[in-house]
Amino acid sequence: MVNINKIVITNIDEIFTVVSPKNRTSKISKRKSYALSFCIDGQITYIHNNNEIVSDKNHAVILPKGQSYTLHGDKTGRFPVINFQCAEPLCDTIVSIPIQNPNLYIKDFEQIKALSLFKDNRNKMMSIFYDMLHRLSSQNTNNSVISRAIAYLENNYDNPGLTNAELAKQCNISEAYFRRIFEKQYKMAPKQYIVNVRINKAKQLLVENSLKINAVAEHCGFSNQYHFCRVFKKKTGLTPTEYIKQNKIYKI
Repeated sequence: MVNINKIVITNIDEIFTVVSPKNRTSKISKRKSYALSFCIDGQITYIHNNNEIVSDKNHAVILPKGQSYTLHGDKTGRFPVINFQCAEPLCDTIVSIPIQNPNLYIKDFEQIKALSLFKDNRNKMMSIFYDMLHRLSSQNTNNSVISRAIAYLENNYDNPGLTNAELAKQCNISEAYFRRIFEKQYKMAPKQYIVNVRINKAKQLLVENSLKINAVAEHCGFSNQYHFCRVFKKKTGLTPTEYIKQNKIYKI
């Protein structure tokens, strides 16, 4: 699964709806852009690298730039497509994304399509498209076994006593299973993730507020100022005081 949250869109090339009849077979060679496609009705099966990926009302697909594939129309239907470009390579295979409330995505698609008729609407189009991508990412994160733990962590990262055991309890699973699922999804241990969140929050507080360092440490869930300073220096290469000097936001 691609990390949708890290996509940087540089351009939306085309917005159109494909009417795909039953038993249609097509070959796409070296696709010129990435695409996000939904399904209003019907069904298509894509074949890429001997893998079959289905596009229907409950599954959006991301189509890879530069790749060749074939597709078969299983059922006659309509398939909205948004062709786009990215700042960095996104994927080299077709990606299936389970979706909830497909009508909401179709509504957003139609809005982008209408905006594309007129000049000077690029920012609004991009905003709606990013909202669609964020929703796709959030829905799939929320479907995870550990979604309750993530929600709990977001509201309690400033608790110095937050533990893996407490997070696992939120999901009604064992601590060992929680750690295994978390590391698979986030590519790091839960404790490391929590530290990263706390340091990111500390960075905000250091440059935006006049709080003393011990108060920042407390707001971010560190047991004491000395532990905070030690971890902050390890993560950023700077002491909190040095970080303030280099990044201070002055009032306008």
